Amino acid sequence: MAPVSLIGAPTDVGASHRGASMGPEALRVAGLAAALTGCGREVVDRGNLGGPANPGAAAVGGFRHLGEVTAWNRAVHDSVYRDLCAGALPILLGGDHCLSIGSIAAVARFARDRGLDLRVLWIDAHADFNTPATSPSGSLHGMPLACLCGFGPEPLVTLGGRTPALTPREVRQIGIRSVDPGERRFLHEQGVEVFDMRFIDEVGVRQAMEFALDGVDGNTHLHVSFDVDSLDPEIAPGVGTTVPGGLTYREAQLCMEMIADTGRLASLDVMELNPALDVRNRTAALAVDLIESLFGKSTLVRKPAAGGASARRASSLPASLAGVL
Repeated sequence: MAPVSLIGAPTDVGASHRGASMGPEALRVAGLAAALTGCGREVVDRGNLGGPANPGAAAVGGFRHLGEVTAWNRAVHDSVYRDLCAGALPILLGGDHCLSIGSIAAVARFARDRGLDLRVLWIDAHADFNTPATSPSGSLHGMPLACLCGFGPEPLVTLGGRTPALTPREVRQIGIRSVDPGERRFLHEQGVEVFDMRFIDEVGVRQAMEFALDGVDGNTHLHVSFDVDSLDPEIAPGVGTTVPGGLTYREAQLCMEMIADTGRLASLDVMELNPALDVRNRTAALAVDLIESLFGKSTLVRKPAAGGASARRASSLPASLAGVL
């Protein structure tokens, strides 16, 4: 198994609220390294990247803090790409979600270099597909996925050496429940596949995840960008942009367990944890618990599902029963 590298990016420069800069340390305090070691992984903590301070300035040209956001994302890109090339599985500890521009640009570059298919699972309350024309704030943590798909300022859309770094067909969004009106239209026009909370309510997490993972195989680099605000604020209060009606504890666990079942997880972002708004580090502890499931923690020993998501979909038994030894 690939060793895991922890890369802290302690900044909230792309966010509308302060506090996500403390997220990396909160995850460490919650025992992330020990939890991953308990899952059988070698863990190397790279410490924290450095970058400019948050100036707290107003938007200029439709973007807040573009220079600072670019600097942080360059540092993230270089660190994630270096660890991928060294054979590690990088986990980016955010920080706000603008940092995924750098991490996923690095992942996309790495996948291209090696002829791998790329699948990005964007687990979030928000679509993060805004542009200056649709964003009410100009905060870049609401624009990372649009930037990765080529819709954004030149310093960010070119970060990984190719524009766009991603195509919409490589992305699956899960848990979405807050989308700005103009963003909604743009998201639809670009054809991003979205499994929002209504879809999850109607068909259940299992089927939503089967659709999201369909086609993932041995030639796939699977990247998960996990925004902690995808969880319902009743169980995860420590985020800056809470939205009611999010994933429950068991729904989130099943998402992570089904991703683990693929055996294809190759990189991870953990974003938008805001300890300033948390209660006794409760949200960080929950995030660590979910990450353990993402790395294979399970109640029972289960057989790998033959044939992937398509085979599970065709089965008449729940995957949790069909695969139990």
